[in-house]
Amino acid sequence: MLEDRMTTAASPTAWPAAYPPGYAVVDVETTGLARDDRIISAAVYRLDARGEVEDHWYTLVNPERDPGPVWIHGLTSDVLEGAPLFRDVAEEFTDRLRDRVLVAHNAVFDWQMIAREYARAQCEAPVRQRLCTIALSKELGLPLPNHKLESLAAHFGVVQQRAHHALDDARVLAEAFRPSLRAAAAGGLRLPLHECRPLTEWTDRPAPGIGRQAGHGGGYRAGGWRPSRRRPACPYPNPGRYEEGRPLKQGMRVAFSGDTSVDRELLEDRATEAGLHVASSLSRLTSLLVTNDPDSSTSKVVKARQFGTPVVDEAAFGQLLRDVEAADG
Repeated sequence: MLEDRMTTAASPTAWPAAYPPGYAVVDVETTGLARDDRIISAAVYRLDARGEVEDHWYTLVNPERDPGPVWIHGLTSDVLEGAPLFRDVAEEFTDRLRDRVLVAHNAVFDWQMIAREYARAQCEAPVRQRLCTIALSKELGLPLPNHKLESLAAHFGVVQQRAHHALDDARVLAEAFRPSLRAAAAGGLRLPLHECRPLTEWTDRPAPGIGRQAGHGGGYRAGGWRPSRRRPACPYPNPGRYEEGRPLKQGMRVAFSGDTSVDRELLEDRATEAGLHVASSLSRLTSLLVTNDPDSSTSKVVKARQFGTPVVDEAAFGQLLRDVEAADG
């Protein structure tokens, strides 16, 4: 197995020619997880072709709104008030990302946040490919208990000093990515690279001002800081169950169970935007169950076993969301 070969293949002599020439390991802290939330800090570790650190960069960003869950990231309105706007750091950010594969833990989230900020600044993110370390760890068959960054770090003996601080999270990920990359090279694995298509325009909904702190009139609360709302009904008929090896199809009923590395509501938002029906419970009509713990005894997992409902994990679901088939007609 690749896992067994990692310690003996720290520096393979035959490096895959198809591997990228460089990487930008990125972490962003944000005001929240919704489509209109903003970046409040960003860090980039630039790595060479074999994962060695070249340099790193960090910046605060004034989100021009409430900073969101301060109890998580620790960045208050006072701290962010004097920080540069994203458009002021966009050029430097571009220099750090250009001609490199963007690497992040749950890369689709970081990429979407970055792409939206560039679109707000009326410029284009210089990213053409991304690599998710969750997907890479699955390709390598790493025996991780879950898909959290702290679990990946612990597996490789990387010590985290400041969780939810963009610079330290990026450092931890860079240190964990290097042995992962070398293990993939040693095994001749094809890296799970995905195309990035930059946004060219963006319009935000009204958001709370930066003068209001989370928990003090800003519309946020610990444990779930996103505004409550009712999801629109899915306009497409249910085409039936998901079949392994085939794409998802608009109208499919998708249920979620257990902890996820991405905020549950964000996953549900992505599913809804793709034309899927997000179901709060599981029935014989459910097309797919998404869970990172298929052996658990939650009611949804138990019913999925009873009904024979297909089950995929969060990383696989994220990949399926990239190519959802249009509904008939």
